[in-house]
Amino acid sequence: MSAPTPRSARLAQSPVALREGRWWLVGEAGAVPVSDPAFATVLDGFAEAVAAADRALADLRARPSEPSASGTGGRR
Repeated sequence: MSAPTPRSARLAQSPVALREGRWWLVGEAGAVPVSDPAFATVLDGFAEAVAAADRALADLRARPSEPSASGTGGRR
C-alpha cells in the first residue's frame, strides 16, 4: 500500500490481516500468507477504500452540527 500502515492491522473485521506489509489469512488454527499477487492487490484496494471511508466519516463527525429541516417541528 502506498500510505503508511501499522505493522499489524486487521482489515474491517475480516479474517485478513496486514502484518509488516504482507497480507495474511487468519483463522483459529493459525495464519497463512497470501501468495497470490492479484488477491493481494485486491486487498490493497479494499484497504484503501476502507481507510478513505473512515476518513470521510471522521470529517463528517468533526463538522459542527447543523439543525436539520425535520428538527424544526414543521410538518407538511
